[in-house]
Amino acid sequence: CSVAFHCHFGSVVVCHCRVEAIGKFLVGNCRHFGRQLMEPPSSRSITIQPPGSPQWVHDAVVAGGGVIAQPQHSTAAVWTAAKDVEGLRSLLRDHPHLEWVQVPFAGIENFLPVIDDNRVWTCGKGVYAEPVAEHALGLALAGMRNIADYGRATQWTGPVGRNLLGATVTIIGGGGITESLIRLLLPFHCTITVVRRNVEHIDGADTVVGQENLVDALVGADVVFLALSLTADTQGLIGRPELEVMEPHAWIVNVARGGHIVTEDLVWALENNIIGGAALDVTDPEPLPPSHPLWSLPNCIITPHVGNTPEMAIPLLSARIQENVRRYMRDEELIGLVDVRHG
Repeated sequence: CSVAFHCHFGSVVVCHCRVEAIGKFLVGNCRHFGRQLMEPPSSRSITIQPPGSPQWVHDAVVAGGGVIAQPQHSTAAVWTAAKDVEGLRSLLRDHPHLEWVQVPFAGIENFLPVIDDNRVWTCGKGVYAEPVAEHALGLALAGMRNIADYGRATQWTGPVGRNLLGATVTIIGGGGITESLIRLLLPFHCTITVVRRNVEHIDGADTVVGQENLVDALVGADVVFLALSLTADTQGLIGRPELEVMEPHAWIVNVARGGHIVTEDLVWALENNIIGGAALDVTDPEPLPPSHPLWSLPNCIITPHVGNTPEMAIPLLSARIQENVRRYMRDEELIGLVDVRHG
């Protein structure tokens, strides 16, 4: 006799006498690749939580071919509350059988205390890349061409600014935002260096280096973009030592997470003209208090974490949920898999 094991990268039929040994092998290897043994597609259903989740999420799950059920009767969950970590923890504690969880945002730092290797996790990685990259480009141009300062002026002033055209650009992070940003930068004929954890080729980048070469990549850059996940290894990645090696005219653009930059060190660098300026869509703390010195610095541009607005995000995330549900129901590899160890 034989039995079929269903794993997220396929099905295996083995003789009954080897079930236990091969079952252990599959469990171990599924975990190694960030996947778990899953229920066969015909038995899969999805719960949308917490209660009161938007109707468009329900529509996306149904459009993907998913069967919506209560948690106790489901095999997977789409979690929509980006800040309710305890609610997700309670859901998984009460329903440990859930084998796949989709969380809403690309940044998963809020969920790190809950994420485990007992199930498959996916996030919005890459979903918002295009609008966030567009925002990053706009911030860079506003800073380098002094547009923000001109916009605050109350009288005619002199010429200030540098070209992005032909500039030396460093992008820290190697995900979807970086790939989209590089495409947007192509008409500017920039020399682009990418700093990422895994040194792999990226289309359009002139050089790709590891994080151990961060300082070298900062030296000589006209603009530095931050577009990476916030983890224990990237918290405070840019501090006084890194800012000191940057060019006096260089702008730093952060569309990732505020915690990547040591805020007190950034204030010091801006006040003392160590760098040209900072354009921040994210801050630490966030929201930034009204009395914070960053607000009053002429070489600092702040936008309130609007790299993608709800109007932009909903259709993009809806499409991701629909596609992942479709793949889940067909036993295909999911998009936006979370690296449990590196975020």
